[in-house]
Amino acid sequence: MTENPALADLAPIVGEWDMELSSAEFLPDPQQTVRGRVVFSWIEGGALIAMRQGSDATWVIGRDEKSDEYTILYCDSRGISRVYQMTLEKRIWRIWRNNAEFSQRYEGHLSDDYKTITSHWEKSTDGGKTWNHDFDMTFTRG
Repeated sequence: MTENPALADLAPIVGEWDMELSSAEFLPDPQQTVRGRVVFSWIEGGALIAMRQGSDATWVIGRDEKSDEYTILYCDSRGISRVYQMTLEKRIWRIWRNNAEFSQRYEGHLSDDYKTITSHWEKSTDGGKTWNHDFDMTFTRG
């Protein structure tokens, strides 16, 4: 495989990040902060990007060269698999999934120096009519 120029805009997120997840209703204590490590890496010689959250979840990110949106294939240790759409424009990172039973959307803001991403997830169980906060995430690197 060869490097995919359609993924060039994602180069600033490639690397290792410390992650903090907070304000999550699904945790036993919603005030708890969960910390972990996330790695974004080029795969297939730069044709795709993988995001790995330890051994818990894997995201594979790609893009049709004629599209402005990326596609994400997601799977995790619970046996969940999902397909998301994504954009990264002017340091604003958006991910979404529209499903009648469980929709999600994410918005992250990359700092000017590309060393911090401050973000949050929202969810909807009514086809996207009503959105509720799901959890916050912060990514940092040294």
